[in-house]
Amino acid sequence: MQPLQPSSLEQLKQFTTIVADTGDFATLATYTPQDATTNPSLILKAAQQDAYAHLLEKAIRDTASFSGSMEARSARTIDELLVLFGIEILKIVPGRVSTELDARISFDTQACIAKGREIIAMYEERGISRERVLIKIASTWEGLQAAKVLQQEGIRVNMTLLFSLAQAVVAADCNAQLISPFVGRILDWHKAQTGKSYEGSEDPGVRSVVEIYNYYKHFGHPTEVMGASFRNIGEIKALAGCDLLTISPDLLEKLKNDTAPVERRLSPEEGKKLAMRRRSYDEKTFRWELNEDAMATDRLADGIRRFAADTITLADLIEAKLQ
Repeated sequence: MQPLQPSSLEQLKQFTTIVADTGDFATLATYTPQDATTNPSLILKAAQQDAYAHLLEKAIRDTASFSGSMEARSARTIDELLVLFGIEILKIVPGRVSTELDARISFDTQACIAKGREIIAMYEERGISRERVLIKIASTWEGLQAAKVLQQEGIRVNMTLLFSLAQAVVAADCNAQLISPFVGRILDWHKAQTGKSYEGSEDPGVRSVVEIYNYYKHFGHPTEVMGASFRNIGEIKALAGCDLLTISPDLLEKLKNDTAPVERRLSPEEGKKLAMRRRSYDEKTFRWELNEDAMATDRLADGIRRFAADTITLADLIEAKLQ
């Protein structure tokens, strides 16, 4: 009798750390990921489910004595809710959880620094070590400078909404713990522009992550690369060997039910062999290169708008309950 072929998910775990991309922590145990990530859209979706109503109610109760304005209290309640979700997730995953800052402060370095410190303090007050939390910050110039300060203070960051090598280079130079290149959103943009379909290693989102990964390994940057925002399992398999991959529950389920062979595609050794030019950016050259990359400029702005809109919707939901 032939032994059963391990699932694609189990095969992938041999090369890559698997991270669950969800606010629905009830599903996490099924896939045994090492880490988990959340964002405003995922938390909004989860907060509207009956299964998590108790967390929303607790966040509201915990801010009952808040003396500020309604807007300030709802903002504080959102922070409480994010941390409560993070704590529940950390009861399930052995590693880290990523908690995202309000996208509306993406262009304010000092606000990102202050909020990052505040979120970490909220976790630590509840007995969670800062080593188990990554603060997610949009990869704007301002966000990257905030990351540099937070990392110096021992607060680890996950640079999100990252679509270009320029963003990745500055993130590494700022000693970010981790970056999250958005594979699927890059693919979406190119499909809309060209009308073409892309698969596997030809996928422009996959190619972007491969370039960044190889750059980091070639020059010895310790910043971790975590591919994110996948549209199909083909993209995921094409990045087998990437440091981490954060994957939605529906794609985790497909990988779990798939038994096709998974081969390692990325490795530090191969990255070191490549001929590459070291890059460096100050604010002016970073902004110019980002401006010249129409896809990265569009996707970064769109991502910030989308996350901000979902944060506003969550705030409206909370304020309705507060009233």
